[in-house]
Amino acid sequence: MGRIDILAERYGRFVALPWQRDLPGAQRVLFIVYDKTDERRLRARKMRFELATKDTGHGWIECDLTDTFARWMAREEYRESYFESPEDLEIKLENDFLAHVAAQVRNCLVEADEESVVAIFGIASLFGLIRVSDLMKEIEPHIQGRVAVFFPGEYEDNNYRLLDARDGWNYMAVPITVHEDHGAYDV
Repeated sequence: MGRIDILAERYGRFVALPWQRDLPGAQRVLFIVYDKTDERRLRARKMRFELATKDTGHGWIECDLTDTFARWMAREEYRESYFESPEDLEIKLENDFLAHVAAQVRNCLVEADEESVVAIFGIASLFGLIRVSDLMKEIEPHIQGRVAVFFPGEYEDNNYRLLDARDGWNYMAVPITVHEDHGAYDV
């Protein structure tokens, strides 16, 4: 069985468990952690996660962030000057782009109810632009059911590292990994 199939199976077992209703937003988040080299494999098999969710009677809503930066930048009035002086873009990214991405995710969360999973794909496309931890803080109050973040990177010692390249952060989400010894969820 391949790594993505193992992740889908573990995810399916977790999502089939009874859902506790009184959890704060941060504890309603699942991080499906996979090797960054498996991105295309995961995308090709993402239907396995959807089917695992629907088989348990829960709804499935996808939120793909892959082209979010390109669409946001295309609407920016001063985009040409940002390409000439990328350092001028830093403040705009920290404020406006984070708010834009959070709004996109909140739009998906609005469609969800307490029995739905909002699956977030394309997190890697945010690397170097905004921090995933900042995005999670922005959306936590709006989570009703569960959020599954498909996370290309590492989980070790309660820390997540996106694309294995940045200092990690500790987050209260439930990690689902292929490695049983990482302290992640395993049924």
